[in-house]
Amino acid sequence: MDLQSVSYVIDTFFAIFAMTLIIFMVPGFAMLEAGLVRTKNVTAVLMVNTMIYAVASLAFLLVGYSIAFGDFGSDTMSKWAAFLFQMAFVGKVINIMSGGVSERAKVLPLALFTIIMGGFIYPTVVNWSWGSDMLAGTFLDISMYDLAGSTVIHSTGGWALLAAILIIGARRGRYPKEGGVRVIPASNIPLVTLGAFLLWIGWFGFNGGSVGSIASKESADAVALTIMNTNTAGLSGAIIVGAFMYFRYKKLDITMVLNGALGGLVAITAGPDLYDIYTPILIGAIGGTLVVFGVSFFDKLKLDDPVGALSVHLLNGIWGTLAVGIFASNGDTITFLGQLKGVAVVAVFAFVVSYVVLFLINKIAPLRAHNDEEMQGLDVEECGLEAYPEFKRAF
Repeated sequence: MDLQSVSYVIDTFFAIFAMTLIIFMVPGFAMLEAGLVRTKNVTAVLMVNTMIYAVASLAFLLVGYSIAFGDFGSDTMSKWAAFLFQMAFVGKVINIMSGGVSERAKVLPLALFTIIMGGFIYPTVVNWSWGSDMLAGTFLDISMYDLAGSTVIHSTGGWALLAAILIIGARRGRYPKEGGVRVIPASNIPLVTLGAFLLWIGWFGFNGGSVGSIASKESADAVALTIMNTNTAGLSGAIIVGAFMYFRYKKLDITMVLNGALGGLVAITAGPDLYDIYTPILIGAIGGTLVVFGVSFFDKLKLDDPVGALSVHLLNGIWGTLAVGIFASNGDTITFLGQLKGVAVVAVFAFVVSYVVLFLINKIAPLRAHNDEEMQGLDVEECGLEAYPEFKRAF
């Protein structure tokens, strides 16, 4: 076997292995969300996450991949491995959105939106950034550097979530008429912790696999640095949030600490291959800080997000992309203005198109469950199966 064939085999295996790690994020999102919602909505959350993986992946196979990249083709690895790696990403965009509308959104309308997001909206953003670039040569052409999707994946999902929340509204009783915010505690902290760490592990495939090759010394070093910096940003995000919560409230809230880690991981995703080993500490720390202040900020705006996805994914997707322009600008292919332009173009497209699509779906098949269904819990109404049937539920 010649050297080129060996490289082909190694990179094919690397892509499939990275794809497998990314798929671990499916149960990661499912467990995280199942732990953060009330027990009466757990089965519905698990159903939505299962549906997203199946529907989004098939939509990407049948339509989305061709929009994003053109034909199935790869010179450096099996074209099927290249497809599988890209397919693993698509569901994550919708997972971000679905978690934020948990406990009041119906399953079937979300499935309809999943088809549009997986088959058109997300592939279009990929086309502009990683793919065949239909905007090339136009004033909208973006020169944004986004290795693994701080903007392409996380902000796109975040903008779709914002559109969904504006249409669907808050959970019943979340913002009382007399003012303030009603705290709705997580139902299962062990599941939240398990889900967060599954996501953390999946991120190594998410970012490391995006380097694209591991078959040479240089590329192997790039993969290792990327994974190291990814991990560092997560550590920093967790620590800064833990410190803030303790000094501010004298309590260590594990759900906030874990979301701080996830915020750091989102923030580093745009450029983990570009930084030295110390810059991710700062990027992750700022990411964690954005999570803390973002949660209270969105509550003040009465944007109800049960899992903190707007703070983790939208804010940190933006921050992570701009951070590349701050810390890794080369004055040519990577500039702050280029990063800012990419963020803005994707923001307008993802939010506007998502809002229009969700608005139309809502007219055909209402996104929101009725008040009595929400009171009873979506497990019974949507799935006919309770996750914890032996528990006496408090409404």
